[in-house]
Amino acid sequence: MQTSKTNPLRFILLLSMGMLFSLSGFSQPAADGAQAGQAGQPGQGGQGSQAGQGGQNSQAGQTPSAPRELPPDAIRPNYTLGVNDQILVRSPQADEINEKPFRIDTDGYVNMPLVGRLHVAGMTVQELEDDLVKRLREYIRNPEVMISVTQFRNEPVFFVGAFNRPGIYTLQGGRTLVEMLASIGGTQANASRHLTITRRAEYGPIPLPNAQVDEQKKISTVEISIGSLRNNVNPAEDILLQPYDVISIERAEQIYVSGEVARTSGFELGERDYITVAQVVSMAGGFTRDSAKSKARILRPVLNTNRRYVIEIDLKRIFDGKDNDEPLLPNDILYVPRSLVPAAWRLAGQVLLPIIPYTIFLATQ
Repeated sequence: MQTSKTNPLRFILLLSMGMLFSLSGFSQPAADGAQAGQAGQPGQGGQGSQAGQGGQNSQAGQTPSAPRELPPDAIRPNYTLGVNDQILVRSPQADEINEKPFRIDTDGYVNMPLVGRLHVAGMTVQELEDDLVKRLREYIRNPEVMISVTQFRNEPVFFVGAFNRPGIYTLQGGRTLVEMLASIGGTQANASRHLTITRRAEYGPIPLPNAQVDEQKKISTVEISIGSLRNNVNPAEDILLQPYDVISIERAEQIYVSGEVARTSGFELGERDYITVAQVVSMAGGFTRDSAKSKARILRPVLNTNRRYVIEIDLKRIFDGKDNDEPLLPNDILYVPRSLVPAAWRLAGQVLLPIIPYTIFLATQ
């Protein structure tokens, strides 16, 4: 009875031990193989690793290195090369110049193997690429050339006035006005609706029809609307900036209200060309009770002088809808004078009212 009870237990134990031995036997060759592979890496037995490297080399040999594409933010092909620019030439078929940098010297030349000394200052990147392709055809059947500018000449542009980050910036690449405005954070909230670009004559006149050329100062200037730059998809005013350009913007023009209004102050026009007298009186909180609405005046600056031209207006008729609303232009002053009649009546009231009871009392006696 005891034997019959213990035999199944012994059978199960023997079966479990057999399974353990079988599993250890199967796993041992794998471990040995891994150790052999590790031992073969540093020694002569690592032929598999060497063969893998050889396969990689052969694969690299089948696909010749192609010129790398420029990054998305690279300069445009019409960037004009100049003195002290450094360019990198990529031409896989021409080992003498491939992946090699060249500095443009003070005379505007670069020295390149195969093609010699070239005057490149004043050429665009695209023009130089095309020129090198033509010259390399004497030695190579189908040459490929790609040029990138790795270092730019340190030529500044100046942002002055109501910009978020005014200052001196290096003009790296063919940057347009909109691109540079974006890179410096744009204009301040209280900036004018127009900016001015001033350019040295040596870099040519500003290519806009409303640009003004000053022969004596040897500069050209132009005024550009911020609204045009902001609202148009491809504005004509988005010109390429040149070295030493000065981009300036003033604070927004203001109009001023003085006299008998609730709040005398200056009000910014923002991007508006003008604001009407009715609008500005409303912004100022309306009239005081002593205002002489019919005798208001607009004081308008006379160009290039310190004088102001006087325009008389009747605000009472304007607010009654009998006259047209008058526009106020930048730096205009709306003056609402004080009427003496209401003040006189108030003074009379302040003097007479206290004595009226005494006058009545004396009259009844």
